[in-house]
Amino acid sequence: MTRNVLVIGLGLIGGSIALSCQKAPNTKVLGFDLNENTCHQAKTLSIVHEVVDDVIQSASTADIIIFGTPVNATLEWLEEMKNWPLKKNVIVTDTGSTKGLIMEKAAQLRELGITFIGGHPMAGSHKSGVQAAKTYLFENAYYMLTPLKNENEESIKKLEDLLKFTLAKIVLLDAHEHDHMTAVVSHFPHIVAASLVHQLQSEQQNYPMTSMLAAGGFRDVTRIASSNPLMWKDIVLQNREELLVQLNAWQHEMERVKSIILSHNGEIIEDYFASAKEVRDKLPINTGAFYTTYDLYVDIPDYPGVISEITGYLAQEHISITNIRVVEAREDIFGILVISFQNAEDREKAQGCISRRTKYEMYMS
Repeated sequence: MTRNVLVIGLGLIGGSIALSCQKAPNTKVLGFDLNENTCHQAKTLSIVHEVVDDVIQSASTADIIIFGTPVNATLEWLEEMKNWPLKKNVIVTDTGSTKGLIMEKAAQLRELGITFIGGHPMAGSHKSGVQAAKTYLFENAYYMLTPLKNENEESIKKLEDLLKFTLAKIVLLDAHEHDHMTAVVSHFPHIVAASLVHQLQSEQQNYPMTSMLAAGGFRDVTRIASSNPLMWKDIVLQNREELLVQLNAWQHEMERVKSIILSHNGEIIEDYFASAKEVRDKLPINTGAFYTTYDLYVDIPDYPGVISEITGYLAQEHISITNIRVVEAREDIFGILVISFQNAEDREKAQGCISRRTKYEMYMS
């Protein structure tokens, strides 16, 4: 018996999930998007088996409905869904990065007999839109599911059986835990990154060369400040309480740093950085974040043609790269050529390739 899956919202996340679901046996993946151009691209790129025009009619035949839309849009869709003619055992899920408001709406749906299980695949890309969708976008990333209390275990299992084809690591937790942890590791760091950029900007008038020196650690630390501002506006508003908790904790930490500096005690200062290094070095590498990169830093000599030499070696061994950049000022780690790859396997192949052909030093971060 064929299982019908309807994906509403065919951007990067929705499109990638749709591609993954196509790998599931006896599964037909339907797709809908309000943007006609997105629908056309989804059809052309075979993101789904079929692009549909009538979302309500298609929802009535769906066994699983996945919203690949921003949280605010999903909330509006879920309100409309209350009046849709759905299958008795339909399972509905989303992909939003905050879960509190979504699960409040889910409780209302439960009263109507609709099973909603919150979802959040913690992966992404520097690219956006359906044309950037990839079957393996979520591979080895964490995929959070936030069911309501006392949710039917069979329903959770059915959703997990479909989502396993994303090759993600599926984890169950409640909405509050989710929003707290994502505030710590993702939402609040975006605020810090944005604040550092604003601080740099304020220095420009008196020290215009400052930005010229920001190609090293500063650029890496603040990379996430280049994310979509509309998306982050929504995230800040939706996860406001958790972010305020983190902001207060950050202010206390900065007061501690200030006191350490004022102590003029070299040992205490060194211990502060040493303990941070120890914790940071123990963090898992590429186990799931909104935008995971697999970077290889190559310490290359400065002569014409050296970059084409490196990329040529990789091309000869059919190793694809997703990005490449030259770091002009880098005082904190070795390497001036940064090459990004889609996955850890490609990065390892590249490291082996370059090691065999050159004596350049390399560093992974």
